[in-house]
Amino acid sequence: MTQIDKTKPVLVTGATGYVAGWLVKKLLEDGITVHAAVRNPDKKEKIAHLEEIAAKSPGSIKYFKSDLLEEGSYAEAMEGCELVFHTASPFVLDVKDAQKDLIDPAVKGTQNVLNQANKTSSVMRVVLTSSCAAMYTDAVDTENEPGGKITEDTWNHTASLNYQPYSYSKTLAEKEAWSIAKEQNRWDMVVINPSFVMGPSLNPKMATSESIRVLKQMGSGAMKMGVPKIGFGVIDVRDLATAHFNAGFVADAHGRNIISAHNTDMLEMVKPIQAKYGKKYPIKAKALPKWIVWTFGPMLDKALDRKYISKNVNHKFTADNSKAVKELGLNYRPLNETMVESFDALVENGVI
Repeated sequence: MTQIDKTKPVLVTGATGYVAGWLVKKLLEDGITVHAAVRNPDKKEKIAHLEEIAAKSPGSIKYFKSDLLEEGSYAEAMEGCELVFHTASPFVLDVKDAQKDLIDPAVKGTQNVLNQANKTSSVMRVVLTSSCAAMYTDAVDTENEPGGKITEDTWNHTASLNYQPYSYSKTLAEKEAWSIAKEQNRWDMVVINPSFVMGPSLNPKMATSESIRVLKQMGSGAMKMGVPKIGFGVIDVRDLATAHFNAGFVADAHGRNIISAHNTDMLEMVKPIQAKYGKKYPIKAKALPKWIVWTFGPMLDKALDRKYISKNVNHKFTADNSKAVKELGLNYRPLNETMVESFDALVENGVI
């Protein structure tokens, strides 16, 4: 059991990120001092939304220049912190060099942050943002697991540098984190494994998440013929922030935690958006036959290669989320609310 003192500062790496923004908001609203580790604190457009939240909150925020690949660059930011949230890791699927763009930042970044935790005597708990991608690569993998679902005991064994390198990067990074954590006994580690993150961005004009890219596709006409029925888990970014917060402050939080509200698919995700915006945007809430996705998918989206299509289209994703719901005391928003409010935020800010 680890009880964190809320009067001490809390470190959040990658603080300007899509997920981290909502976590920082929650910490500030709880009166906590946030040490925000960011690549470039001088980029005002990247931190303006955090400044605005801090101005209205009882907590305070301090920025620290940090780089995932630079050893020791988290030392100053971590000083005096009992709790470290390591959320920084790239989430992009279209990369030129998977090793350089995904694997190195994920693995070396994790090494840097956790090695710094070993050197910083105040640290008592690290909350690591991993992913369900560290448990599976394709929806068919979840069908092939015992009981037809992934659990906290499941590890990804199908991703590689050449196939779904993002999933591979999350798997390698989390395994490295557990290896480092088990070599010491001063701080404990709680891992958050979210499924596909949706929900409104706090900084939509600057957001670069894969989630935003999918929403833009929905509004751009890429889905005007219909939607590939790809099995997904979905979690609202605001509920994910609560999961992180509780993982930090619930004394007996431990181990891996699947954070996924809905076992669903792309068609079900589109339906509520089509119901509200179907007259204004070219969105069709109809399942595309697999042969059409097979024929035209690779031309429309590089991520839709034929191996991916065969293993995800018309396959169900199923994850057992019961551990985290119970132990972290979570209640999840309905899918309709998440999807519509995700799209609303982009429309209101002129992104779509």
